Amino acid sequence: MPSLSDVARNHTTLDQADLDRLQLLVSDWQMLADLSFADLVLWLPDTEGLGFWAGAQMRPTTGPTAYLDDIVGSFIPRGRRHLLDQAYDGGRICREGDPEWRDDVPVRVETIPVRRGSRVIAVIARNTNLLGVRTPSRLEIAYLQSATDLARMITDGIFPYGGERLLSTSPRVGDGCIRVDRHAMVTFASPNALSAYRRMGLVTDLVGSRLKDITAELLHTGRKVDDVLATVLTGRAAQEIEIENSDATLFLRAIPLRADGQHVGALILLRDVTELRSRERELVTKEATIREIHHRVKNNLQTVAALLRMQGRRMAVPEAQEALAEAVRRVGSIAIVHETLSESFDEHVDFDDVADRVAAMVADVSTVATAVEIRRSGSFGVLDSDQATPLAMVLTELMQNSVEHAFGTRDGGESSGVIELTGDRSVGRLHVTVVDDGQGLPANFDSELSGNLGLSIVRTLVLGELDGTLKFGPRPDGKSGTQVTVDFPVAE
Repeated sequence: MPSLSDVARNHTTLDQADLDRLQLLVSDWQMLADLSFADLVLWLPDTEGLGFWAGAQMRPTTGPTAYLDDIVGSFIPRGRRHLLDQAYDGGRICREGDPEWRDDVPVRVETIPVRRGSRVIAVIARNTNLLGVRTPSRLEIAYLQSATDLARMITDGIFPYGGERLLSTSPRVGDGCIRVDRHAMVTFASPNALSAYRRMGLVTDLVGSRLKDITAELLHTGRKVDDVLATVLTGRAAQEIEIENSDATLFLRAIPLRADGQHVGALILLRDVTELRSRERELVTKEATIREIHHRVKNNLQTVAALLRMQGRRMAVPEAQEALAEAVRRVGSIAIVHETLSESFDEHVDFDDVADRVAAMVADVSTVATAVEIRRSGSFGVLDSDQATPLAMVLTELMQNSVEHAFGTRDGGESSGVIELTGDRSVGRLHVTVVDDGQGLPANFDSELSGNLGLSIVRTLVLGELDGTLKFGPRPDGKSGTQVTVDFPVAE
């Protein structure tokens, strides 16, 4: 099904400002459909003036639909629906007394011109399925009157109002609807709106009271409320606000109603978000707890590393000192991951930062005996914590192995080299390479038969923890050195 932009671009002469206005309208017209108990179709004028194209469609959540099929992208020539022609040409709301019959369903049609400035840029057809019509209740009368006011404001170019809204929490008509008059007195409150205020502690009725005063009492602020809340509760400006007391939390949206240039009242849509906010607070608490756990694990690991260093300095045997130094590096790589997790809001890690920290740690240690430069290219992306920890250890072991075994004494008596670390993330996999410019692998090298503890750790982590593959070989460019490749699946 084509989008509104597609239809407008391919079949009309509407400019970008016109399209922006229509996009704003369709982002908010669910409210008009629900208040009208009717389907809405937005008809756009054809480039050649031959008819109208259906650019958007909305069904009501409060009544039966008049259209079982989607009609966006369809075309109606001039003369087929004279109400469309009249509304577009005359710039006024048009309706007929006799219904149309569609598939044995009587449908009442009304057309509403959409104005931007002095021009009519589209027409809304409001289609009401009359099979669902019965003697209107007080709620239905209030809804239809509000829908009529909004339709007139669309024709006058007043509605919809601009500005950003929190669409994820913005209330709908069915969540709760209050109508206030020009003096901010409540003239109608839907059952859901009344229930929401009852949850906040209201014991009286809303109708006949001043919404600002009632709300101030429930918020325990006496008769005083701040300017923003007062503006919303009196319906003087199109704004949204959240209010809460110890019992409930409500999200309110004000839609001012105007007629003949005068403020005649407002619709206050509201939604009870008490449970939603409660769950959000629980999630924040859990996230803070998890971050604190990671922080404490990191501190404990750093304490272990410090103890191992102290023990290493007391050892007289060089082999024992080196073994403890390797243990310190391994503990340090795990601590880096937990430090990163303690700074984030979830169990995912931006591994580029981890890789840089691990590389810096290895390079700092290497400067004692070997001057090594470590360069990183590409991106590892975001990894789950259960993959970040083993990969950090793998990189630590591989880069440390290059520092210890790849670089011999160079000209001038210095031991130095370059290690290139690359991350290449494609669909569903992460390809990691560690390349050095050292002396290369020894003859008949076999990583599976090697007695090196670090390589054994690498194999175990890559094959077991990461479910990946591990490959050792010479540099592909023919230069002296070694390339180690790690490849494993990652979540998108």
